[in-house]
Amino acid sequence: MFHNGETSIERRSARSTCVDTKVAASRMTLMSDAAPKTTPLYDEHVRLGAKMIPFGDWIMPVQYSSILDEHQAVRKNVGVFDISHMGQLVATGPAAGAWLNEMLTNNIDKLEVGTGQYTFLLNERGGIIDDLIVYRTAPEEFFLVVNASRRDEDFAWLQTHIADGVDLKSRSADFGGIAIQGPRVVELLQSFFGPDAALPARNQIKKFDYQGIPLEIGRTGYTGEDGVEVFFPAKDAALVWNEVLAKGKELGIRPCGLGARDTLRLEMCYPLNGSDLSPERNPIEAGLGFFVDLTKPKFTGRDVLLKVKENGPAQKLAAFRMEGKGPPPRPHYSVFENGERIGEITSGTLSPSLNYGIGMAYLDAPHAKIGSKIEIEIRERKFPAVIEKKPLYKKS
Repeated sequence: MFHNGETSIERRSARSTCVDTKVAASRMTLMSDAAPKTTPLYDEHVRLGAKMIPFGDWIMPVQYSSILDEHQAVRKNVGVFDISHMGQLVATGPAAGAWLNEMLTNNIDKLEVGTGQYTFLLNERGGIIDDLIVYRTAPEEFFLVVNASRRDEDFAWLQTHIADGVDLKSRSADFGGIAIQGPRVVELLQSFFGPDAALPARNQIKKFDYQGIPLEIGRTGYTGEDGVEVFFPAKDAALVWNEVLAKGKELGIRPCGLGARDTLRLEMCYPLNGSDLSPERNPIEAGLGFFVDLTKPKFTGRDVLLKVKENGPAQKLAAFRMEGKGPPPRPHYSVFENGERIGEITSGTLSPSLNYGIGMAYLDAPHAKIGSKIEIEIRERKFPAVIEKKPLYKKS
């Protein structure tokens, strides 16, 4: 039913935008005692009227217009996110590949120059310190893109376990980054480099030059849409950002904040470090065993994961959707089946694309079956939901 040109999801989203923003802010406000950090694009966000919130040790935009508008721009056209807060580490040397293969779960030996893979950095208990992307940028050079909240911890952990013949550096403070996501991303890139430009394929990374600015462009993202992540010197951040917005204007581009990034990734069931992933959870529990190569003879946490694989995890990260009307699910809400508490939500929201509440929860393994009816406890009331196959959002 339409009213003044708005759909029901738009009306519901408008009513809940303030609440969702506050919830997002409360989830993301994990400030340390240190002064908050800003990215090289901070002034541009303020100039565009973004709502800025604490995110870990950072001040970041949660939204510019509305989470709904920014979400739909990425699903239908193209959106751009500031990811300059994410860590950028570079490992070089003759032993770099072999060393990373012992530190990360995926198989570095499978990477050709110019390709990347999703992987995990684990502690000795098999718990997830971080999930990250690693690219092989030269035979003896590797580029790691790590989560903002973990970038110092990752660097310290890796440095503590460094091997001879490996040099590890953080270039995080000197480089910025943006994620350009959406079905019109190729059109946007062609406006920069020409219609015949050899753009990177999925999970590839290539170097480009734009007006003398060196760019590294990786074909990946966190939204489920086609997209790239672009890295460049921090001093050039504002120029790159504004050129992207200018060239993308006729394509319907929108600058996007953390709010839309969260709803987009959750529709795809992409995990969020610190919520769905943590040092107390392992990749097999999280349903991400595909990115763990247990055939490798040695990597941190391997022995623990072998036992989990053999015995089966005690809990599994399951996706669910709400049934009928009710408030959206939120992290830490309890999950029940037949009156028995079987787990807890780690991520939840109202899906802009699907028009119902969705989320992910760690559930006792025997209860984490697709199609199972569950209940979510919200403010001392229980609301029906059903466990679904991942991803929750499927392109038509």
